[in-house]
Amino acid sequence: MEVPIFDPAVPKRPVDVRIDSDLAAQALKINISQELESHLADVVAKRRCRAWQEENQSAMDAYNRCIERDGLFSDGERLF
Repeated sequence: MEVPIFDPAVPKRPVDVRIDSDLAAQALKINISQELESHLADVVAKRRCRAWQEENQSAMDAYNRCIERDGLFSDGERLF
């Protein structure tokens, strides 16, 4: 189950966002607030993922070195 990046029950608040007026005129019934929120949630999720990977890279490297050195516990049991 994926953990939501934000709580949709939290009240919304106005923020000042400036966009190209020609682009806004061509929005063709697009809910700009909803689209921005959706895209922003994707960007935040990707940045959190990247930050987690950077913060944990040394642990992942250490684990990989252990596997390279000692192998996996099931190496003698696998049939593939």
